[in-house]
Amino acid sequence: MLKNITAEQVAQTITPRAPKSYKCNYGRVLLVGGNEQFGGAIIMAAEACLNTGAGLITVATNSINNAALHTRIPEAMFIDYHAQELLVPAIKAADIVVIGPGLGTTPFALELVKTCLKLLVEQQTCIIDASALTISAENPALINDCKAQIILTPHQMEWQRLSGVKIAAQTDLQNSTQLAKLSDHATLVLKSERTKVYDQSPTVWQNPLGNPGMATGGMGDTLTGIIAGIVAQFGTTTNTVNAAVYLHSFTGDQIAQQDYVVLPAKLSHLLPQVIQQFSKQNA
Repeated sequence: MLKNITAEQVAQTITPRAPKSYKCNYGRVLLVGGNEQFGGAIIMAAEACLNTGAGLITVATNSINNAALHTRIPEAMFIDYHAQELLVPAIKAADIVVIGPGLGTTPFALELVKTCLKLLVEQQTCIIDASALTISAENPALINDCKAQIILTPHQMEWQRLSGVKIAAQTDLQNSTQLAKLSDHATLVLKSERTKVYDQSPTVWQNPLGNPGMATGGMGDTLTGIIAGIVAQFGTTTNTVNAAVYLHSFTGDQIAQQDYVVLPAKLSHLLPQVIQQFSKQNA
């Protein structure tokens, strides 16, 4: 059954903050990625996560990205992802772990993905994106053996690699069937011009929003960060994932009213205002 994600769903998910609040009430997020070439990907994901409202953010990345990270997002903590003595405790302490943006597919990247997916437990959530999807496609047991709640965020070609289903054959039935084979506790966010969300139920949720101006590098990293920030605050459910997908495109549509291209950084910067609008509907 195909249903559209609605603004009402988002408004029901985004509740106002309690008057007495502490940063740890809004989730601990660890983002792992960003090699020597693609540091911007993990920085954009972290920026979106921060602007969505996650309480504490740590970025595990190549040390070459540290200066750019702290110039762009001084609120984020940094770990050199080569330092196992720092990375392992950070994985265990996180509520949400994002793995993949800008990570690359080197042997070292494979070991990072293995470490993350093996250490995570049922109470945690892992968002597998970008390079980590490619690595997982070549090592399918990694997802199947992971105990955490899983959110997969592939575009259609990445899903083809991961599921074995060619793009032309990616029907809702096929996608749901292959998702169940990969893991019985995973949610699929299949990115396209009309992104769809699949869980383990017969219902498929379609995002009705979005525009061609959002077809630019970094937009997927930004969506991943938004998903991380929303589920960190409001829990890992189909509704929270749907809300994140909707917020991403809703914000992009606001920018597209004036701008020819929707830059990921501009979208991130607008998020606090957009989320406040939805939050006020629950006030």
